[in-house]
Amino acid sequence: MPDQPAPRGLFFEQFAPGAVMTSPARTITESDVVVFAGLSGDFNPLHTDAEFARGTAYGERIAHGMLGLAVATGLAARLGVLDGTALAFLAVDWKFRKPILLGDTIAAEMDVARTKAMPAMGGGIVTLNVRVTNHRREVVQKGTWDVLVRGRPGGGDDH
Repeated sequence: MPDQPAPRGLFFEQFAPGAVMTSPARTITESDVVVFAGLSGDFNPLHTDAEFARGTAYGERIAHGMLGLAVATGLAARLGVLDGTALAFLAVDWKFRKPILLGDTIAAEMDVARTKAMPAMGGGIVTLNVRVTNHRREVVQKGTWDVLVRGRPGGGDDH
């Protein structure tokens, strides 16, 4: 069996409470909404029908809330800090604060809230506070993610 490349992500011991990370930004497009509707089966007219959406409080179509959360996970992945070291996504506590409009450019801002060693599971739990902001710097979604992260081979502590 060939050797696997070393993971790019941080090991559990390298996550320090208080550390802050900001992802690259990404614009939510018409294609994103159409593909997500097809993938999820959620064809709510608020997302897919421009005429219907004009008559709502938003006055236009908005992206699915769950699309925003899904894109946030992808933005977090682009940081690389969990690339090859995340073992499991354990929990999400999420709030949808404002709509994400088609054409909004969003980014994910994360800070490490706490860490809990779980040696029997091969690493530990990293709790991240996550905020999704639009290009107007408004928080559109926020919450916490608990991620099981692999420990450094052979142990070790970078704190």
